[in-house]
Amino acid sequence: MKKIRLSVAAAAVVLATGVLAACSGAEDSPKSTSGNGPKASATASAEGSQSDPATAREVLEELSGRVSAAKLNTVVTAENDPNKLLGRPKQYTSKVTFTDSRITAADVEGLDKDDSLRGGAVEVFGSEEDAKARSDYIQSVTKELPSLAEYHYQDGPVLVRVSHYLTPKQATDYKAALGSR
Repeated sequence: MKKIRLSVAAAAVVLATGVLAACSGAEDSPKSTSGNGPKASATASAEGSQSDPATAREVLEELSGRVSAAKLNTVVTAENDPNKLLGRPKQYTSKVTFTDSRITAADVEGLDKDDSLRGGAVEVFGSEEDAKARSDYIQSVTKELPSLAEYHYQDGPVLVRVSHYLTPKQATDYKAALGSR
């Protein structure tokens, strides 16, 4: 009986570690709703937005013009993508991670330097449906793991994932910036 409990506990740790790796690297975690209120995550679709920039870096440049705390951290390439999703069918076509200066060093101590929990990530997809599927997937995987929760804001094929270390009000700065681009 003791061995079974130990095996179950070990399996849970392995599963949680796998989920962290799959949703991280600069990518990471959950949620979808209209984005009103202090939810662990929100998906906001801004209708009538300008034509979508071709790359995640271009989207971040626009966002950081409106959210001064956001700074480019890592441009994800096929070589450094921890999720191995870049360019794969129905996955992101470009991705960047960013830092947010409102997140304290103590909050992110021990994280990889390009972890999206340091601020967030911008992922651009081939279609709005692919971006929504990605957001839904992350939410389903991290539903029971609040330490991986994040805010999600979507505008067409663009998914902006924001660290849970920001307050709901701070996170909505990204929602507003995405909606005004």
